[in-house]
Amino acid sequence: MKIKLELFGATRDLNSKEFIEFNIEEKSSIKELRKKIINYVDDKFKGNENFKKIIETSAFCTEDNNIVSDNYKIIKDQKIGIIPPIGGG
Repeated sequence: MKIKLELFGATRDLNSKEFIEFNIEEKSSIKELRKKIINYVDDKFKGNENFKKIIETSAFCTEDNNIVSDNYKIIKDQKIGIIPPIGGG
């Protein structure tokens, strides 16, 4: 299956486009997608720890803007958004 990972906030630094495409196994979980993104960072950014921390702490949402847990199963080609934590005060 093909996932189009939409990048928001600090994750936009992961690619020159506003998304990254990943091929995943059918019924993969968000947790498995998160591991794929970390592998991408390891390959493309030599394991940049700041990027990895952002990915580890980010939330994910579906095409219909529902926040989903790490156990959420992806059952079709779709867009998934990664929403990094936002600091402020």
